[in-house]
Amino acid sequence: MKRLQWPSRMPVDPYILLLLGTVGFAALFPARGAAADVASGASTAAIAFLFFLYGARLSTREALDGLRHWRLHSTVLVCTFVVFPLLGLAARGLVPVFLTQSLYQGLLFLTLVPSTVQSSIAFTSIARGNVPAAICAGSFSSLVGIVVTPLLAAALLGSSGGGFSADSLVKIVLQLLVPFAAGQVLRRWIGAFVARHRKVLGLVDRGSILLVVYTAFSEGMVQGIWHRVSPVRLGGLLVVEAVLLAVMLALTWYGGKALRFGREDRIAIQFAGSKKSLASGLPMASVLFGAHASLAVLPLMLFHQMQLMVCAVIAKRRARDPLEESPAAVARRTSAAV
Repeated sequence: MKRLQWPSRMPVDPYILLLLGTVGFAALFPARGAAADVASGASTAAIAFLFFLYGARLSTREALDGLRHWRLHSTVLVCTFVVFPLLGLAARGLVPVFLTQSLYQGLLFLTLVPSTVQSSIAFTSIARGNVPAAICAGSFSSLVGIVVTPLLAAALLGSSGGGFSADSLVKIVLQLLVPFAAGQVLRRWIGAFVARHRKVLGLVDRGSILLVVYTAFSEGMVQGIWHRVSPVRLGGLLVVEAVLLAVMLALTWYGGKALRFGREDRIAIQFAGSKKSLASGLPMASVLFGAHASLAVLPLMLFHQMQLMVCAVIAKRRARDPLEESPAAVARRTSAAV
């Protein structure tokens, strides 16, 4: 349980510092020529391996058991893949005053990616919410996102999404869906090994994502696209993302109350339904956007750190809230009084 408490103490995610360091390294030493080809090939292999591990880790039985709480999971999925994208589309009116077209495309893409798993569980645990529901909701979101995110990107971003095309859809199938399916098929034989070496494979996960980031930002540096992003535009992006996060946090919390969910379920809905996964989004952006991935993932990287900092504060405050009595407990107390 101590491991789940790091967000309440750390103002900055250490992994974000590593990501920023990777971006800085790519700015100073971008991969060019043959080195770029090697980095691109390694990045492609890393993405496939990532989703193979995702498939090997996901327990089909646990996922099916979690369907019993279908109202909660449906609410999280609607927040993640319906409400978020609608807000992303509404942000189109901020171009070109607050956002450039490229930054808007990245912002819209961030609204399409699935929810987080690890941090949703961590914050739900800290806030004394429904942890099993958070686990299932995050897992369902990740699973659905492998299929839904590319389809939404095709529908909402289209050819303006930095090169999204039928070829990109084929890449999604080959680099994401096929490895994921292979992991699910082989889980029967390798699932125990993956569980025993979770920490080591977690390092492989994060290292693979760093490689994807380095490749994407190297391509951006070589093409000189960073000259199109000014500090003023970055400031505008941060303001827009802060508003987006605030709206989703309010909608998930008060919407859960309107739908008559209990306190513990509302906490799970708020943390699972208001956040976006950097781990899933970065590889998908690399496949979908290609050479334009650097600007596409910038809004997601900023939003990821923002959601960690804000949700850490909220989780700490939720932990001090008085616990609500369950309906059964209320009924027993009323009967005893009578």
